[in-house]
Amino acid sequence: MQTNINHRFAIRCSLIASLGGFLFGFETAVISGAEKTIQELWVLDSFWQGFTVSASLIGTVIGALVASFPAQRFGRKKVLLVIALFYLLSAVGCATSYAWLLFIFFRFMGGLAVGVSSVVGPIYISEIAPAKIRGRLTGSFQFMIVLGIFVAYLTNFLFVGLGDDAWRWMLGIMVIPASVFLVSLGFVPESPRWLAMKGFGERAKQVFARLGELDEIGRISDLSRQEPLKRESLFQRKYTKPILYAGILAMFNQLSGINAILYYAPRIFEMAGFDKEQAYLQPVFIGGANLLFTCLAMLIIDKFGRKKLLLVGSVGMFVFLGLVAQAFRGGDIAGNSAMLLYLIGFIAFFAFSQGAVIWVFISEIFPNAVRSQGSSLGSFTHWIMAAVISWVFPIVVESSPQGGFYSFVFYSIMMGLSFVFIWKFMPETKGKSLEEIQKEMIRE
Repeated sequence: MQTNINHRFAIRCSLIASLGGFLFGFETAVISGAEKTIQELWVLDSFWQGFTVSASLIGTVIGALVASFPAQRFGRKKVLLVIALFYLLSAVGCATSYAWLLFIFFRFMGGLAVGVSSVVGPIYISEIAPAKIRGRLTGSFQFMIVLGIFVAYLTNFLFVGLGDDAWRWMLGIMVIPASVFLVSLGFVPESPRWLAMKGFGERAKQVFARLGELDEIGRISDLSRQEPLKRESLFQRKYTKPILYAGILAMFNQLSGINAILYYAPRIFEMAGFDKEQAYLQPVFIGGANLLFTCLAMLIIDKFGRKKLLLVGSVGMFVFLGLVAQAFRGGDIAGNSAMLLYLIGFIAFFAFSQGAVIWVFISEIFPNAVRSQGSSLGSFTHWIMAAVISWVFPIVVESSPQGGFYSFVFYSIMMGLSFVFIWKFMPETKGKSLEEIQKEMIRE
């Protein structure tokens, strides 16, 4: 009974840490409801509108790159507290900004928080979670991301009728979950493994005892004396395979157009002929589908394997993106209710394939000595491509009446190419130990 009680404490701590994932998803999607009003407010052309939307992603790229340094030096909990503060300041700043440059600054700050939380949140959860439930608890971070996306779409729809300042409410509502995150972090401990590695053995033992990990207490002295792994460069010939797999998979993840759809969903539905209210309602269904199929992916990824999910997902995304492109082709698609079904179909296949697999696969294919560097490389590639896609999308769709058609044809072709890459080159990692994967990947 005592172990169960302590495991409940570990679960509570993990859920609190995963609130960073909720804010990650919310901050990513909430701009979709405000971006068109912002463009009109500050009279932005398509180039600067793309930059305004992707400013957050630029911050995300930087945050993901630098996150490991403060987390290693100052501890996971302290960094999570700073992240929560950044989310809070970003929400207040974006909602109250009356100058474009100030808005860009606070969007960038929110992006920094997203980038750092995408690295430190899962690290913290994995380090406090009991071994028997570590997979489910770490997976809660991904679940909270898509929950945040869904809630962002829902609140955008609820606030759209509030007049000219509706966009400020859309962005400002993030103050509530950010405040909850900041306050709740006061009730979680520092990572016991970080404490042990820094020489705080007694404090680490106390935390392990609260978490119900009594077996870990006996290993504290060994962990405290452990030599850190010798720093090794990632960019060596023997690591060519995992570098290519991580980089190319991360590129295809964004070349699906997922972030263009998440960031510009209401605009896409307005382009499809929906009125304003309906254009804000449809993304709620997309967010719901994303949430549902992410849950499905968490249940089946270890049963069916990474490669099978990616292959099935590539085929499904190819088909549904092609259908969206075809819907845009005629230029006059007012009232095309099938558009919602096509985009939900795309989101469903994305959520349980690329959306669920990418972070699992990247974390598996690099050996211990370079795993953090390899994960950073994959994350960096992912967010760079996300920024490019989000910046370019409004430029393309505003440059031609057929801009929507061209965009979705491109995304569909990319998914066809991803199928070939996954089928011909990607290995299956299901059921293999990290050591077995390393032997297959690395050739001395």
